[in-house]
Amino acid sequence: MPDQSLPEAPTPVTRSTRASAPETPAPAAGPDGESTQRPASSESPARDLTRRRLLGAAGASGLVLGAAGAAAGYAAAPAQATPLSSVGAGQAMFHVKHQPGITQGLQARGHLVAFDLVVGAGRKEAAALLRRWSETARRLMAGEAAAHDDTDVARDAGPSSLTVTFGFGNSFFTRTGLEKQRPAALDPLPAFSSDHLDATRSNGDLWVQIGADDALVAFHALRAIQKDAGSAAKVRWQMNGFNRTPGATAHPMTARNLMGQMDGTRNPKPAESDFDQRVFVPAAGRKDPAWMANGSYAVVRRIRMLLDDWEKASLKAQEQVIGRRKADGAALSGGAETTEMDLEKTDANGDLVVPINAHARITRPDQNGGAAMLRRPFSYHDGIDPDGTPDAGLLFVCWQADPLRGFVTVQRKLDRGDALSRYIRHESSGLFAVPGGAAKGEYVGQRLLEA
Repeated sequence: MPDQSLPEAPTPVTRSTRASAPETPAPAAGPDGESTQRPASSESPARDLTRRRLLGAAGASGLVLGAAGAAAGYAAAPAQATPLSSVGAGQAMFHVKHQPGITQGLQARGHLVAFDLVVGAGRKEAAALLRRWSETARRLMAGEAAAHDDTDVARDAGPSSLTVTFGFGNSFFTRTGLEKQRPAALDPLPAFSSDHLDATRSNGDLWVQIGADDALVAFHALRAIQKDAGSAAKVRWQMNGFNRTPGATAHPMTARNLMGQMDGTRNPKPAESDFDQRVFVPAAGRKDPAWMANGSYAVVRRIRMLLDDWEKASLKAQEQVIGRRKADGAALSGGAETTEMDLEKTDANGDLVVPINAHARITRPDQNGGAAMLRRPFSYHDGIDPDGTPDAGLLFVCWQADPLRGFVTVQRKLDRGDALSRYIRHESSGLFAVPGGAAKGEYVGQRLLEA
């Protein structure tokens, strides 16, 4: 990127200067037409300075931090305010056709959380909870503070591409008396030979996916969602993950997982003609209930990578397990990362160049009757076990219009002979129905809970 000259930074606005020289700007209109200004408070007028106003100031300057901005970040007490970087300025919309957090690019930080409704809580309490959650998600994704008791953890940051996504587990429909509205696609997943599932870290009545390109922004949203649960629901399990930070590489590229392999090369692309058909429930003409129109089904798996064993394998052995070169993600049959894999190509000895049990061969849609799913995972590292084994791997999240045709079809094939199976272990699992996005004035799941 060409160098950009930095104009003089504006004088920083602090609590003391705001108190001595208050101003009353006109409320700014958000993407849904509502005011993004925080409500008046009895606290210091400095709290009127929202993250949205900070973002607006950065956008007006047109700045992207380069070497000069990065160097200034090391100062213990910078004398001047620094405009938001491009990472902080990223914003996803809440009121959209499909819930956010499905088609957006991988985010640097993520939290996956499942909740169970408390004893005595039913449909009424669930509706009130989804209403609170939706309003909090809308505000935080716009760079605003939470409506009540904001913690100020993300006070200085922009939206940072925050997304908050909500889904319903199989048990939710029994707890709320909505069994007749439960989709057949939410039937429990079958058992697989690679499963070593912990029931306490699997399933749940409600599921929330939080992602952002800043760890504090993601944590801020997590705390707000947990607080909003109030007396209606309690956390069943929580998992925390990460990906490479946008901008950390010289150019955008497919993410790598903790095995060092590119992960997601053959993901379906939104530009493909059958993308919506594979990933989203259509508005009409399917067996799914009407409230699932434009929604999707998320399969969530905590997959431990046996890294000590994997890292003992030679580079050649690792590449044969996957079927792709580690350096650039290209198929072993040749070409670049996106070059079509030649499944019939053999070497001088007549052996298949891409082994018959290679992970990339087995998962190809054309080897599974066209089955495909949109993978959108996070890596995780939860420390070291007492025996010194790293508890690390992949928080696997995949999206599809039909989990039986998507995840189940592919996983059954992998279960029968995937070379990668000896290096991984599935330790928790969940399947959730994720309804379409909420229209303006609606909350997520309203068409189910108020039908």
